[in-house]
Amino acid sequence: MSTHAAIAAHANRAVPGYLVSALAMTPNAALGAGGGAALQPRNPADPLASLGHAKVYEREITVFTEGDAAGSVFRVMSGMVRLYKMLPDGRRQIIGFLQAGDMMGLAFAAQYLYTAETVTATTIQRIPRLELDALMDAQPAFARKLLSATTSELMAAQDQMVLLGRKTAAEKVATFLLRLSDRKCGGKGDDRTIDLPMGRSDIADHLGLTTETVSRTLTKLKSSRLIRILVGGKLDLLDRDALADLAGGF
Repeated sequence: MSTHAAIAAHANRAVPGYLVSALAMTPNAALGAGGGAALQPRNPADPLASLGHAKVYEREITVFTEGDAAGSVFRVMSGMVRLYKMLPDGRRQIIGFLQAGDMMGLAFAAQYLYTAETVTATTIQRIPRLELDALMDAQPAFARKLLSATTSELMAAQDQMVLLGRKTAAEKVATFLLRLSDRKCGGKGDDRTIDLPMGRSDIADHLGLTTETVSRTLTKLKSSRLIRILVGGKLDLLDRDALADLAGGF
């Protein structure tokens, strides 16, 4: 199987069809006239930099909808995007929150597998799928890197299934907060302040909880002095080790 075909197979197996920090990204694009953004010139460290175009979206704007024709892939340059699917009973399941460097719409299917909406004002690079296909054909090393990232994301999707099915509410919230911290610090965990721009209902729909349960759990963590809730959508992790124990079920 070719690398190109393998990527397609992996992306279609992983329901999310998105990648978290899959590839190196040039610094955030500077805003251009008309609400667009100027992309960087061709950069060997970031093969995607010169493809497509970037656009600034205000908060709570739909980028694409589940079932739309999947003619492009997207990369978040700044801000945050929520991805979700609607369940048959009308409930919403948020499958991920994407930040700078993350890609979405990668599943090689005729239609998008989920809906993407901005949580904050967000700059997003839109790459026509034909341009991405041509790049993978021209640069096998890039295609292999994308395949590796797709495989990692499939593993992350499996971890999310465990999170939804086996953990208690407190374990879910603690795991969610630690993941945000790890993402911000590159896994080093040396910065206790995290951004929490999404609402409690978003967190609830991501973790399979009710909004009330999320709020009650955060209050308990605050009372236990494990976290401190700050203004401006930020939160301090006061005792990371205790949160890690809680997330692990200890």
